Amino acid sequence: MHSNGTGQSERATEWRSKLAAWTGGFILFELVTGFSIWLLPFSISNQVMVLGHTVVGLLYLIPCSYYLGRHWWIYRRKLLTHVKFLGYLGTLSTFVCLISGLILTFQAAFGTRISYFWDTVHILSTLAVLTFVLPHIVLVLKSFRVSKAVAALTAAARTYALGVAISTALMFALILLGLFAYDPVQLNNEFDPDYSYKYGEDRPFAPSLANTETGGAFDARVLAGSESCGTAGCHVEIVDEWKTSAHRYSAMDIAFQKIQLTMAQQNGPESTRYCGGCHDPISLFSGTKNIFTDIDQLTGIQGYQEGISCLSCHAVRETDLKGNAQYVVTNPPRYMFELEYVTTENEGLRFFRDFLIRSYPREHVNRLSKHLFKAPEYCAACHKQFIDEEINNVGWVQLQNQFDNWRMSHWNHPEEPTRTIECRECHMPLVDSHDPAAGDDADYNRSPSDGKHRSHRFIAANQMMPQMLKLPGWEKHVEMTRAWLQGNFEIPEIADKWAQGPVVTVELKMPETVAPGEEVVIKTVITSNKVGHDFPTGPLDIIQSWIELEVVDQDGNLVFATGRVDEKGFIEPGSFILKAEPVDQYGNLIDRHNLWEMVGVRHRRALFPGFADITDFKFFCPEFYREPSAPPSSQLGEGELSIKVPGGPVRELVVTAKLKYRKIDQSLLNFLFGEDSGLRSPVTMMSSDSGRIQVVQEAS
Repeated sequence: MHSNGTGQSERATEWRSKLAAWTGGFILFELVTGFSIWLLPFSISNQVMVLGHTVVGLLYLIPCSYYLGRHWWIYRRKLLTHVKFLGYLGTLSTFVCLISGLILTFQAAFGTRISYFWDTVHILSTLAVLTFVLPHIVLVLKSFRVSKAVAALTAAARTYALGVAISTALMFALILLGLFAYDPVQLNNEFDPDYSYKYGEDRPFAPSLANTETGGAFDARVLAGSESCGTAGCHVEIVDEWKTSAHRYSAMDIAFQKIQLTMAQQNGPESTRYCGGCHDPISLFSGTKNIFTDIDQLTGIQGYQEGISCLSCHAVRETDLKGNAQYVVTNPPRYMFELEYVTTENEGLRFFRDFLIRSYPREHVNRLSKHLFKAPEYCAACHKQFIDEEINNVGWVQLQNQFDNWRMSHWNHPEEPTRTIECRECHMPLVDSHDPAAGDDADYNRSPSDGKHRSHRFIAANQMMPQMLKLPGWEKHVEMTRAWLQGNFEIPEIADKWAQGPVVTVELKMPETVAPGEEVVIKTVITSNKVGHDFPTGPLDIIQSWIELEVVDQDGNLVFATGRVDEKGFIEPGSFILKAEPVDQYGNLIDRHNLWEMVGVRHRRALFPGFADITDFKFFCPEFYREPSAPPSSQLGEGELSIKVPGGPVRELVVTAKLKYRKIDQSLLNFLFGEDSGLRSPVTMMSSDSGRIQVVQEAS
């Protein structure tokens, strides 16, 4: 619409054009909704505007392009003025805005993320449209005052303005219709009327220190729906890693369920909230662990299936170093159709959910991706545990404490990232990734385009439970755990910060020669090389690491042995074991993981990071080896005895030491599942050493 060079009637006709009015309404609608999406807070109405902005943009893409081209064609030969120049700039900006919007729509509909480059282009071109088109129209309207046909042009302009207003109103009617049609899932964020506030109404989740931002209940669906994060094609790799992790099976862990049941039977269901903050947060916050709940239903179905779900971690707002799950979790705003899809698995709803998250990602990124996750202090909320008088009726006792172990160790050098190794660098090593969350510029050694994400397998030391539960991909997870325990798990990111080889080494110290009949003293030195906290760590009343030592002569005849596991799964008495022996107030051994009765420890042996432990093994060197003079006892007749008679001389002793590890000792397995279950915790040989001692008449 230009002020010079064409007939007044033709100019009036252009202003009365319905196409011009609809184009003006389209541009106005896109500008208003675009600025709303960009500047206003996340809301249902803004999400509806995203959909309306996109749909109207697609529908009017061709008519708008046609109008702009036609408008240029009409005025292309006329005198170039500042008004016409603004029109050219406005037209170019509009085309750039349309093209960038089309690209973003395609990426949001069929990709896994939008390009921030094209998003920036879209925003800048929108600002350019506003900058150039609005002054162009204003200047054209001012030119009407000096026109000979001012009345006709003014009437045409009014017709144009009315058409713009009507078309814009009709487009916004679509927004109102969308708002009216959408019926969000109604969440019940209330405790049942019979909910027990055993520890006070101001501490509904006690004795756990976990809390919600409201201080009240969360519907179980608030923190659930983890697998839906992988159905969009966005976080598929991360969800697959999580599915087999200890975080995922923290609530379905068979041992946890059995121990929780025992605790509830002894102390009441409310006491199990102590465990829920770390093992079963979904059930805890939804009020499932209540006195009137059936005792075998203290874990809800969502909590059982997801354990520590994606949102159980990613919705945490703050943590505290006290431990016992002292964190605050939020109820993150959900996108439209997100909960609807989780409930119905309707693919149409999934498409709209995914489109909204990708095209309008600000809330998703800001709420669920925080620098807090990178700090070891974040892990401390659950990886630091104590019990106090509320639980054991006696007093405060420190339990597992991986965080303070690490904080006081040689792995922690505050403000020196090139020397420090933090939790996530070990347990969430970088892996090649196609995930939209790949890349990070917050770490000193990473970039936004490094094509990696941190593994959500949380590899540690439990080989038993993934196999028992037959979780998806458990075979790979178990093998990776074994490699981790043996020090064969490569982590290039920190390869220059820690030692090569086993995580914990065992080394033999022994004499080169020994005489027959002489006492032989063999020392084993076990050194914590790579562990970032105590070894072993976790619940030391059930975890065991021990040395199996075997001495044979030159022909393989057994001379001395300790640390062997018998056919029933027990380590032979007298073996050297790294573990703890907690006791209750009467001095009884805590051997059923009944930590709620614990008041202290009568024995504890573990390795601090970088430290070593030495153990002596003693036996007498034989002069001859013994060989049977009769068949084995199983082949003897009634009354026959099997005796051994001296064989040849012992000339050499071959010594082998193995450091072994298992997650659950046999006595607890028998208590939980019965001796007839035949369950055995997998045993991993973490490291070994061997050597030879020459047997001579006189020791040198």
